[in-house]
Amino acid sequence: MLSSAGRDWSGLDADFVHIPRGLSHVPGGELHRIGMHFGPPVKADCSIGGKRMRRIQKAGDIDIVPAGIGGSWEDDADCHILRLSLHPSLINQVAEDMGHDAGKIELLPRFQFRDARIEGIGRAVKADLEADIPSDPLFIDLLANALAVRLIETARGHFPTLEKPDNAKLPERKLRVLTEYIETNLDQKLQLANLAKVAGVSVTRLKNLFRNSTGTSVHQYVIHRRIEYARALMSTTTMPASEIALASGFAHQSHMASTMRRLLGQTPGEIVRQAREF
Repeated sequence: MLSSAGRDWSGLDADFVHIPRGLSHVPGGELHRIGMHFGPPVKADCSIGGKRMRRIQKAGDIDIVPAGIGGSWEDDADCHILRLSLHPSLINQVAEDMGHDAGKIELLPRFQFRDARIEGIGRAVKADLEADIPSDPLFIDLLANALAVRLIETARGHFPTLEKPDNAKLPERKLRVLTEYIETNLDQKLQLANLAKVAGVSVTRLKNLFRNSTGTSVHQYVIHRRIEYARALMSTTTMPASEIALASGFAHQSHMASTMRRLLGQTPGEIVRQAREF
């Protein structure tokens, strides 16, 4: 029904699928898979890696199927499933970023798992698949990284409660280098891995350091800088809106216009008219 195929995503794939009533088999693959149930409850008879469970499958229920393990599901009614596929290399990289031995991280099959963080990530991914205008790939990078962190935490049996906040910030020089890089590459598809490399820190570490240093997430910072750059071009040049959109890193003119309406409360036309009045 919905798919991330053809989108410029890295580390994470997603499909929202309609599963007909009856028995379905999913062979073992190279990717870790997470399935999240949407819609009315169904009676399900599930088998993953030799484990079996009969249950009422409800909205928000999550099955985790590690790479290389197949499974079967028999449902008494049609259902809708969000399938998230995560590359093992991302799990390994994030584990190392977190200071763990990646070789000792073992994901295990799970039935009817409930986790607010994974559910929130899944709903954000589904919303992006449904959107007429997809999010910046940088946003998907952040979701993929957050999903990898949570899977590693659950694999280690770690369910953190309130912990002492990490208030560390990027050194001023590194922050300046990173923000200058963002500014000069607004017209490009910025990837989280590249930004972390520029800052000289791990991807996982960059998220907290950047937020602590700027008060906003990397993704929101980039979006706001693109909007401000586009607004400056509209106010000081006669470039067509379509060219301004591409120069600012938006997918197209409609993407730029909808983002401006959402965050500024103004359309590109209103911004241009306002500039001409002064």
